[in-house]
Amino acid sequence: MDCLRLHRYGDDGRNGPVAPVGQTAIVPSPAFPPSLPCPPRNPPMSLSRRQFLHRSTAAAASLALPMVAARSVLGANDEIRVGVIGLGVRGVGAHVPGFESLEGVRVTAVCDPDRQRLDACSKMIEDTYKHKVETFKDLRDLIARKEIDAVAVATMQYWHALPTIWACQAGKHVYCEKPLSHFIWEGQQMVRASRKYNRLVQVGTQRRSSTRVRRAIDYVRSGELGKIQYVVAFANKMRAPIGKRSKPLAIPDSLDYELWCGPARKEPLYRDRIQYDCSFTWNMGDGESCNQGVHEIDVARWLLGETSLPRRVMSVGGRFCFDDAGDVPNTQIIYYDYPSAPVLYEVHNMRAAKGSQAIPHFRGARTDVCAQCEGGYVMMISGFAYDNAGKKIKSFSGGENPFGNLVAAMRSGRQEDLCADVLEGHRSTAVTHTGNISYRLGKNAASGEIREQIGDTPLFQDMYTRFEEHLKSHEVDVDSKNITLGPWLEIDRENECFKDHAEANRLVRGTYRPEWIIPEI
Repeated sequence: MDCLRLHRYGDDGRNGPVAPVGQTAIVPSPAFPPSLPCPPRNPPMSLSRRQFLHRSTAAAASLALPMVAARSVLGANDEIRVGVIGLGVRGVGAHVPGFESLEGVRVTAVCDPDRQRLDACSKMIEDTYKHKVETFKDLRDLIARKEIDAVAVATMQYWHALPTIWACQAGKHVYCEKPLSHFIWEGQQMVRASRKYNRLVQVGTQRRSSTRVRRAIDYVRSGELGKIQYVVAFANKMRAPIGKRSKPLAIPDSLDYELWCGPARKEPLYRDRIQYDCSFTWNMGDGESCNQGVHEIDVARWLLGETSLPRRVMSVGGRFCFDDAGDVPNTQIIYYDYPSAPVLYEVHNMRAAKGSQAIPHFRGARTDVCAQCEGGYVMMISGFAYDNAGKKIKSFSGGENPFGNLVAAMRSGRQEDLCADVLEGHRSTAVTHTGNISYRLGKNAASGEIREQIGDTPLFQDMYTRFEEHLKSHEVDVDSKNITLGPWLEIDRENECFKDHAEANRLVRGTYRPEWIIPEI
């Protein structure tokens, strides 16, 4: 078997011991003891990864010492101090207000390699919440601040693993945006860091904290609609082309491009915008099936009670009608073969048809998770149940508060109080990576060859029919070799890798630039 052999990380006791968070005191914000090296207040960029990790690891070693046990579990009256890393839409629009809205919680530091974003966020916090914050260009400086209890990582996914691991090593809890990782191996290290350093790591798959979704899951599991036959997860998010320049985009003076690239390749950009559009290149992003798909796949996996990867996976897709610098698919279907029920995933970034303003949908919804049962179906995210004739028979309500959930777990000191623990976030993100790995190993194919490879899998054939009809509505010739056909990949579920497929296993782990190598925990 050609698999990467993994050091097992603890989960529910089957794969090794879990750090006893409920028994051993959690230390949200230890002071670096005088006898141990402390990361300096403003280390220069020449501070190497090795030096930083040595210092942070030495500090983390202090977590078991009696001298820091006094702040082991935060009481109801203790103020929780949060540092936010990454000041884009999620950082400024969700993380800052999300934490500031909670009683006894304050954002005390923000970080971004773009000085314009940093200054704008600092001013917004001062104007809106009437207090000042520390500002940092280098995330290592923020993580080194002993006053910070928790770090919110709101960067793009290629910049998720390092700050999460470093924060755990420095004794801080973490809220990390989805998708958790850029590669499966990274997620494994993040889980291990959480367990090794006894830190809480919450992932931004916020449906896990939704009362509405939980009630819908309970209803399906009650058996009132009979057995689950299959699950269709889908996301129809309209995206525009990201541009295609003849000359590289000029990097603004306000942006430290070295810091911004971090672990990813530092390369010239031929798109029109620097920031969010990096999601649509493999160097820094993972496409819609991971970026958005992790939400839907997480709900599907939660519903089915599946705690590992599917038995096999296959993807079909392409980047159609967009003449731009993007290289991830904008239209993609993936079949995840789970023992309990198959999970089908569909993503469309184009309108319903050429020249149309309509948005594609599945059973009336643009983005949702449809659990088809024997006696009807449930739209898990929107919270509605229907009979097989399409008549609405039940609805579910309730909100979500993922930031509050992390804070509550910090106060209780119990890992099991987290709704979206890092292990669950890793599992769901890893599922989406398997689909992308199939796609990235694909070849150009015409419709007949694709149907032949799909074989005697009726639900997959039906999904491909929807995919094909959508392409035809955009005048894509499906009978020419315009479509990327990924292989069926058999998965070693225990070791989170692929059976007898060296090429696929090479995509389980990334390669990183020297100063930003992600450590093996």
